[in-house]
Amino acid sequence: MALTALTRASAGRRCAVAGTVAATALALVGAALPAPRPVGIGDHLFPQLGNPGYDVRSYDISFDYSGDNSKPLNARTVIDAQVTTGPMERFNLDFAAGDVRSVHVNGRPAEYARAGEDLVVAPETPLRRGSWLHVEIRHTSDPTRKNGGWVRTADGLAMANQADAAHRVFPSNDHPSDKAMFTFRVRAPRGLTVVAGGLPAGRTRAARETVWTYRSGHPMATELAQVSIGRSAVVRSTGPHGLALRHVVPAQQRKALEPVLNETSRQIAWMERRAGTYPFETYGVLAAAADFGFALETQTLSLFEQNLLSSRQVPDWYRESLMVHELAHQWYGDSVSPHRWTDLWLNEGHATWHEWAYAEKRGGIPLEKRVRASYEQSDTWRERYGPPAALLPPRQSGKIELFTPIVYNGAAVVLYALREHIGEQAFARLQRAWPRRYRDSSADTADFVALAGEVSGRDQSAFLKKWLYGKTTPPMPGHPDWKQQPPPERPAGKAGVGTARSLERARASRR
Repeated sequence: MALTALTRASAGRRCAVAGTVAATALALVGAALPAPRPVGIGDHLFPQLGNPGYDVRSYDISFDYSGDNSKPLNARTVIDAQVTTGPMERFNLDFAAGDVRSVHVNGRPAEYARAGEDLVVAPETPLRRGSWLHVEIRHTSDPTRKNGGWVRTADGLAMANQADAAHRVFPSNDHPSDKAMFTFRVRAPRGLTVVAGGLPAGRTRAARETVWTYRSGHPMATELAQVSIGRSAVVRSTGPHGLALRHVVPAQQRKALEPVLNETSRQIAWMERRAGTYPFETYGVLAAAADFGFALETQTLSLFEQNLLSSRQVPDWYRESLMVHELAHQWYGDSVSPHRWTDLWLNEGHATWHEWAYAEKRGGIPLEKRVRASYEQSDTWRERYGPPAALLPPRQSGKIELFTPIVYNGAAVVLYALREHIGEQAFARLQRAWPRRYRDSSADTADFVALAGEVSGRDQSAFLKKWLYGKTTPPMPGHPDWKQQPPPERPAGKAGVGTARSLERARASRR
């Protein structure tokens, strides 16, 4: 039941409830707990994201889609988790942008209240450490919410949850350090196609509707979930060593997009030579009929604007290198997720590195030219956004600048410096060892620094500390002629530095 103030008896007894939900007041029995409040796990960049006290093992999420992407979806989220602290009289879930209709914990109705972007839940009896937690929430999911996780397309919906938007779609522990298995069940009108990350797990038809079910084969961070609903064609083929490829495109664009989709198998083979065997059960490209200004590495089904993939106004090498960027994330960012958002440079630096290398291979800008151009701007970016592994926290306005040139180009520069320092062979071994060592888990910057030392045979802490945390960019090994460019002139009376641009496009506006 929804309550304006959530309290519980210290003895664990339920309070008597009278009147309607909107006007309910709890009859206190014993001492009341403090008022519900949002909590977090201490992420430097998202202080109230994630929740302590439990480890989510699986999500089972159902959506009912009416065919109108301007209306909220009726939804049901079931979470299975293990309690890690206790006794726990209440716990928080991240959830905003939807109405909550009921909450059950371990099969019994539970009290709940909203606090900021958290849903605070108090079960009938306190939860013991080590016990299992089964939570069922019936709610709505609003695709019209600004900065929400849904993207409204010309014919339906797709998801884009990175970095902190999943909890505006479904209740969750919305932090990449708590990965879990996912099942999606989506009811949609006949004539629409539903595809989600993972593999199909059943499809049933009733009257004018179809229920589509998908399950992930590997644990996934909430930010990487994908559900696509639309008038879509599913293009299937086989990739390296029999890997199932599955692309989702607007049905009318299937023929036009097939030449681009056919590049995927070659791209996977190229990435496997550099990063090891592809880490998941399937892969594909989701071409969405919408303009949203970014691409996204949703797990096993990377999201792109359809117009980017079909455009003839950009060179093939450029489009293909962007496809490789999101593909590379399947190893760096999806299989191995950041432990905290300050570890984002590990995702974007590696993906940018492989993007640049593939662009050079396909006749685009030489990698070293790109590295040097970015190196020359690195001090400007560090001043504006912070060092690659120590991004500045949100400003007073509350807006955080997360997807910026320093975590893309600046982090790729760090990787180039490391390669120059330890040699190409050791660097190549490190590129493969990282996703192998931490597959299906999360890892942090300290883990990477330690592995770099292990692979290279000597401690890299002092070297990488300067590159990752320094306010200024160190000299580039082997390139004494590379120098930092002075920051652009600023209008008198205005603070800050103008947003830097990479050679190919501004990255800062990604989300």
